[in-house]
Amino acid sequence: MNTKMKALLGSAALALMATTASAEVGACLITKTDTNPFFVKMKEGAEAKAAELGVTLKSYAGKVDGDHDSQVAAIEACIADGAKGILIAASDTKAIVDQVKKAQEAGMVVIALDTPLDPADAADATFATDNFLAGELIGKWAAATLGAEAANARIGFLNLTPSEPTVDVLRNQGFMAGFGIDVKDVNDIGDEDDPRIVGHDVTNGNEEGGRRAMENLLQRDPSINVIHTINEPAAVGAYQALKAVGKENDVLIVSVDGGCPGVASVKDGVIGATAQQYPLMMAALGVEAIKNWADNGVKPEPTPGKAFFDTGVALVTDKPAEGVESIDTVKGTELCWG
Repeated sequence: MNTKMKALLGSAALALMATTASAEVGACLITKTDTNPFFVKMKEGAEAKAAELGVTLKSYAGKVDGDHDSQVAAIEACIADGAKGILIAASDTKAIVDQVKKAQEAGMVVIALDTPLDPADAADATFATDNFLAGELIGKWAAATLGAEAANARIGFLNLTPSEPTVDVLRNQGFMAGFGIDVKDVNDIGDEDDPRIVGHDVTNGNEEGGRRAMENLLQRDPSINVIHTINEPAAVGAYQALKAVGKENDVLIVSVDGGCPGVASVKDGVIGATAQQYPLMMAALGVEAIKNWADNGVKPEPTPGKAFFDTGVALVTDKPAEGVESIDTVKGTELCWG
């Protein structure tokens, strides 16, 4: 083979390598933890869609809910890898914004999953449950279930973390609106003056935190009879604390998530009602959006009339309340995850 032919073949090989490299689409998924069933299922959904579309997916997670530093390090790793996009469920929705801007300046599309950033438009798009509606549904159900006694309720709130991420605020304030509590600043937790509110505590979204927070609120007021929990692991922890003091039948627990263990807890009477969300859909749509951005330079559009893409929510309970649309645990089990 002469020198000219070798050079031509070498050039063709380099061109093929360049074309192959340019066709690769890398994406990152950054969740709050890798133990919460919600984020485990989100990861599964992202991995399945990435395999289907030929996207190379790398996954990262905080050590616990609220681990902001690990998420910052993950974004830096994604930028260094040259990924086309990031899917993130942020632990600190305000503090992460500067790192998100760096990713966008590097040419990446950043999509919030489940938890809107603060401000929400710091992300290029958000795929999420309508978290205010999720809270509102369980608030309406709790008030309707109590009936006239709702006026005398003693309510405790088991929230997520002290940083008050948007998902925490939205569910918390949605519950209050649904229950009939005057929400002062819809963007703030704890500024309400309704005498029915016993107090707030944080759980880090897990059973241990839910148990500890429930114990703290019971010390403050043993007459608590309604508990709003940020998610189902926290709700189970709250139930354990109540059972330890013989109050498990005296307190109405409501929650958000709709995972299979949570729906089972509704069926067993541990949780009165939960608002079911759909993490598989969030993750799959997010991966599709990154692929579309890489291929066509197009960012996803929100649901008409909303500032985000709404992936749906349904109230799950076996004790339906008049005026509050719901599904039972049989249907909830068909739709659950985890």
